Amino acid sequence: MALLDIFRSAFKGGERTRVPLAPGMMQGWLPTFECGPASHGYDYTRGIAEGFLANPIAQRSVRLLAEGVGQAPLTCSDPRLAALVNATSAGQSLVETLAAHLLLHGNGYVQILKDAAGVPVELFALRPDRVRVVLDDNGWPCAYDYSVGGDTTRLPVEDENGWPGVIAIRAMHPLDDHCGASALQAAWQAVLIHNAATNWNRALLENAARPSGALVYQTDDGATLAHEQFERLKHELDIAFSGAANAGRPMLLDGGLKWQSMALTPADMDFATLKSAAARDIALAFGVPPMLLGLPGDSTYANYREANRALWRLTLLPHAEKIFAALREGLAPWFPDCLLGIDLDRVTALSEDRERLWSQVSDAEFLSRAEKRQMLGLPPEEHKETAE
Repeated sequence: MALLDIFRSAFKGGERTRVPLAPGMMQGWLPTFECGPASHGYDYTRGIAEGFLANPIAQRSVRLLAEGVGQAPLTCSDPRLAALVNATSAGQSLVETLAAHLLLHGNGYVQILKDAAGVPVELFALRPDRVRVVLDDNGWPCAYDYSVGGDTTRLPVEDENGWPGVIAIRAMHPLDDHCGASALQAAWQAVLIHNAATNWNRALLENAARPSGALVYQTDDGATLAHEQFERLKHELDIAFSGAANAGRPMLLDGGLKWQSMALTPADMDFATLKSAAARDIALAFGVPPMLLGLPGDSTYANYREANRALWRLTLLPHAEKIFAALREGLAPWFPDCLLGIDLDRVTALSEDRERLWSQVSDAEFLSRAEKRQMLGLPPEEHKETAE
């Protein structure tokens, strides 16, 4: 052990050597959108264009979760911290933006803006696709490069005084030490199938939802149409009889031409079933009950209220706790032992669960008043009963 390490151990209470996370050659060259070695062709920019902007199921799922977390009632023991979290930055809600970033990208980054005294005055959510992780010699993040256009700004993990400068939040990715796996990436194949089925459905509607038929040229001598005749007939069909505007228009046939009606087989119409299955897979990847998205054929939940309660218990609350836990840890130097989370008593969807808990605790006669308050999450009473 070097002399410097001995002095450091003496003042900090022991040696703390971290294992390396990534090879040194990857330092400064690991973009956050490269989520593991097996990305299966997923690209974040294309994912946003086709998976969020062009797919109603994915967009509704993201908005349902992000807006649910962002508009949930908060409980906070420090008014200054509550003002920081509830404030909008660049016209966007901090919590809602972070929730959307985690769903779409798998990572969320918050820059802590401080005043001259080093006190946080604003929390700004960085676009994760513009962030690049800078690693030290052992593969641990030491800074983040934020690039906009041709300008790059380096944001250190800690400033010169040792205070945190960036809060990093990431979803679980078992094959990546620095980048999280997004729900959109898990739903990507289902999104492609759903979009392809939508395009197929639109193409069918443009042709009266079925191939109306075929023109058959029949002659006794077995002759066929010349190339010029075939092209002219094809051109006339495209202009006068194709498309929704020409649906049902009567056709006048020349000699030798016979109209033969056609229709799609049930196997060819399976695109509707395939599209419904893809929509349910998208909802599954984001953790949204299909009933809340208006998808037919779902009988998992007895009613809408039960599905809404399951959404909060299984998806919204864990997603929100991941965000608030990271904010609590990153802001702990300024707000030690501060509580920050969702006020479950004010969540309408969980009112029945709270009512049932209150009833069970109130009927438990073997519990003292202090134990009942503790089980209900209430603070202890200020006055103490004195024994006579």
